[in-house]
Amino acid sequence: MTHLKVLPPVTSETPPVDSEAFRASMRQLAVGVSVITAGQGTDRTGMTVTSLSSFSIAPPSLIVSINRAASIRPLLDRYRTFGASILGTGHNAVADRFAGVGGLKGNGRFIGEKWITLETGAPLLAGALAVFDCEIEEIIERHTHSIVIGLVKAARATEGSPLVHWQGQCRAFAG
Repeated sequence: MTHLKVLPPVTSETPPVDSEAFRASMRQLAVGVSVITAGQGTDRTGMTVTSLSSFSIAPPSLIVSINRAASIRPLLDRYRTFGASILGTGHNAVADRFAGVGGLKGNGRFIGEKWITLETGAPLLAGALAVFDCEIEEIIERHTHSIVIGLVKAARATEGSPLVHWQGQCRAFAG
């Protein structure tokens, strides 16, 4: 029989974990890499995330955590939709561009790739492993981030190997 250790509750007197220790520990978690996009026409932007996750199967929904200071945040409020594109092993340049490498912003991040739309008009990467077209159900503000819950209006998937983020770098999945 397994015995569970009961820990004391976290209180305001509990010292916070050092941010560098937290960052170093989280780098041991290998996660998929996705691009979140919002907007339409030339009024669009996006960002690379590693925080995309399934939230519910009924109704189909996703959850993603986005820094409140991110340039995509106002477009999420304005359009109330977003696209999520799961990146494959050939998408390192896309991941870098949407992470801000090279300094491109807004609509400039979309150059060099083919983009599609499905139900909501949010941009989706045509060659992604999977895409999810979402309508925002709720945005919850916590600490430095917004937790965005999206109802999936359309989804498509293809075959391939995912791009993963581990130890601060995007890498091909070796599975």
